Amino acid sequence: MDHTSIDDVEIQNNPLGVHSERRPVSDALGTSDFAMNFFRLQPGESFSGGLHTHHDQEEVFYVEEGEATFTVGRDGDTEAVVSGGELIRFEPGEFQQGTNTGDTELVGWALGAPKSKHDWDEIESIVYCQECETETGHGLSLTEAGRFELTCLECDNSFTS
Repeated sequence: MDHTSIDDVEIQNNPLGVHSERRPVSDALGTSDFAMNFFRLQPGESFSGGLHTHHDQEEVFYVEEGEATFTVGRDGDTEAVVSGGELIRFEPGEFQQGTNTGDTELVGWALGAPKSKHDWDEIESIVYCQECETETGHGLSLTEAGRFELTCLECDNSFTS
């Protein structure tokens, strides 16, 4: 058995600076097959750095307090609003990005399975490629310096954010 308090879980934010509080609860509890992250998002902040998918993991987001708007689909052409007390699920391969679009702080959870850690080779982000001159799928890796390296899946052009 493992036991912890949210306040005892160290804050580990996204290197892109898109949120002010992310606490990896699954790390604190030592889970291996289940990911659990606690978030406090101020208005305009997001759970992640952009439209992305996990090809190997389904995700469920629970909005405890506040309101999030999720951009959904590879083209980001669908939106879903999730309010306090509501949940939303994304299957593996489904593109999404959740943002606090409300006027108050959002308290929420990101839950994933079957792994507690991202397999970086299985994440795909949609970002602008300077070489292709359009938004394309990019593979994602984390550098030793703690920054993201994105590689275009169309032309293999890479950049670090």
